[in-house]
Order: sequence, then C-alpha cells, then structure tokens
Amino acid sequence: MGSQNNTPQHSEVVSLAQALIQKKSVTPEDANCQALMNERLAKLGFNIEEHFFVDTLNTWARKGTDSPHFCFAGHTDVVPTGDENEWQHPPFDGVIENGILHGRGAADMKGSLAAMVVATERFVEKHPEHKGSISFLITSDEEGPFINGTTKVVDLLEARNEKIDMCLVGEPSSRDRLGDVVKNGRRGSLTGHLTVKGKQGHVAYPHLAHNPIHAVSPALAELSQTEWDKGNAFFPATSFQISNIQGGTGASNVIPGSVYVQFNFRFSTESTVEQLQQRTIAILDKFSLEYDLNWIVNGLPFLTEPGELLDVTLAAIEEVTGLPSTPETTGGTSDGRFIAQTGCKVIELGPINATIHQVDEHVSCDDLDKLALVYEKILEKLLS
Repeated sequence: MGSQNNTPQHSEVVSLAQALIQKKSVTPEDANCQALMNERLAKLGFNIEEHFFVDTLNTWARKGTDSPHFCFAGHTDVVPTGDENEWQHPPFDGVIENGILHGRGAADMKGSLAAMVVATERFVEKHPEHKGSISFLITSDEEGPFINGTTKVVDLLEARNEKIDMCLVGEPSSRDRLGDVVKNGRRGSLTGHLTVKGKQGHVAYPHLAHNPIHAVSPALAELSQTEWDKGNAFFPATSFQISNIQGGTGASNVIPGSVYVQFNFRFSTESTVEQLQQRTIAILDKFSLEYDLNWIVNGLPFLTEPGELLDVTLAAIEEVTGLPSTPETTGGTSDGRFIAQTGCKVIELGPINATIHQVDEHVSCDDLDKLALVYEKILEKLLS
C-alpha cells in the first residue's frame, strides 16, 4: 500500500506568507524574501529593479506605464524576536495550528506581502489588458532607521519624474477584526534632543553650583501642559511626551553639570514643524536656561481625504467582510509618510495588529485569504 500524505493543504496566500516567515529577515536583512516575491511578479510581466543602498535591499517592480498608477508598498524586514525560548512556536518556523499562522512578521507584514502578490496574480490573470499600472515598492529597512529604504526609492522615482497616483501600504491597520480600521493618514513625528547646562558641585554647597535639573523642571512642566493645537476632524490634538531624561554622575552627593532630555511631538496637520520648534524655544527661553537643542523630523503628517482610493477601499472591505470600516489617522509612523510627500494618495490596510512586535506574533489564515480578496477587489475597481 502506498504512503498517504496527510499534510493539510493551505491556500496560496497562506503558503507564501509561511515561506516568507521562514526567511530570517531581521532588519535590515531581507534574507531573499524580495527574490521570492520578484520571481512571481516577473512571471506576470513586471519590470524588476533592485536597489541596494548601504545595508538595505529595495525592490521597485512595475507593470505598465500608463495612469492611473497604483502601488503596493511594504517591507520584508521584521523586528528582533527577543528570547526565542519564550515563544510558543519557533519564531521563524511559520507553524500553522488551528487556522493560525505563527511567526515573526506574520502580521507585520509578511502576511500582507503574500496577499498583495497573490491578489495581483489573480487580477492580472483575469485582466491581462488592465488599464493603468501596478507597482510594488518593497524595502528591508522599515523597522530600522528607515534611512536607506523607501525614502531613497522615492527620491529615485522623483528624480526621474515617475509618479505614483495611489498607494496601499500593507501595515497591520485592523484593530479587532479584519478591515475594521483603514489608516488614511498619519501624524507627524518630531524629536527634540535637549541638553541643559548647569554647574557641577557638592550637594552640601548648592550655592557654589547650579543644578540644571532644577532649572529645566518648570520649563518641562509647562511644555507638558501646553495645548499645541486642538486637532481637527481627521487628527487628534498634537501631543508632547518626554521619553528620556539623563543626568547626574550616579553619586548621591554630586549636583550634575548638565541634564539631557529627549522629547517627541506627534503632531497633526494643524501644526507645522516650525511652529512647534518656535513655541518650544520660547518656553525654554522664558526660564533663562543655557541649553543646546537639536531636532530630528521623523516624518510629516499626511492625510488622504475621502475620494476614489478611500471610497474603493471601504467598499471592497464591506463586500468581502460584510462589515463597514472606519478611516483613522492614529498610531505610529509608517513608510507611507515618504510616499505621501510626493502628492500620492496613501492608505494603509492590513491584518489585526494585536500581536505585532510581541512574542508569539500570529495572524488568522482566514484573515489572510480575505485580505487578498480585498486587495484584488481594490485592483478590480481601480484598474479593470
């Protein structure tokens, strides 16, 4: 009697997601994830460009040259696993158990990448003469310093005047069920590195020293209590948060000579970088501090207002899931901010984000299959 194969059969989407998870692509490593995707895209007639900047592999793949130009954007890199012994299943094995795909990157965002590729394969097979263009902008530097990834590819496209009209980023946007939230914008992120100078001395002789921690404290209190704006219909109010304070020598009897404070604004379209910087400096100067202040703009806010891309996406989600979706701009930053600065309409849609960056990251196989159907319907509505 011949042997029987009892290995369960999984969908194309789940199988591709599993294969991607099994590639250990901890940022900025790609570990041949893009090669696996590009091989499939090339068979559909995509022109594949690979761009390696310093330590980061990026793919720009495009089929067609006409408008409208629709782009799938995403990343193959994942965050580190932490202690692998704490995982229920090895993080790079891609174990499927009871309809759940386990592994680092399952939700953020190898599941989305698999859904994008399979949705595109199905759409092109049905509509070989589709209108417009489809492209993929994929990086291995989204979870890292985001210096040599999407932003560099966008610069390259801008230099040759190659414009994307609409972009879907596969970030895990869903909260409680697939598609309940679509990100149609993101807040900006502005970080300040503040060093306040004092004079070191003995705690028993404070009149011979100048304590910079005491000096800066009233200013920090005012900064934390300031209303920077009220937000708007799409964005919550801008927030100010102190993330790090470092001062002192470690000794209990020494007044420090300086204190370092790191803070961050998550800001709406109601405030600009320049306004936040000017108002911060005005508050610091009010307290006659001696200080150095350096700024890093991590990203500018962007918003895709109701229109064709958002309308089509909301309709596709409801057709597949039977449930409505809500556009939101909450959460952190994504590579969508670089693409949006070119004038492109950008949305983010992906799986449930409850386990991203956590031990035992996982995603529902059924959700991945539905996500591919949503992506395919978006292509249908925009390009068929």
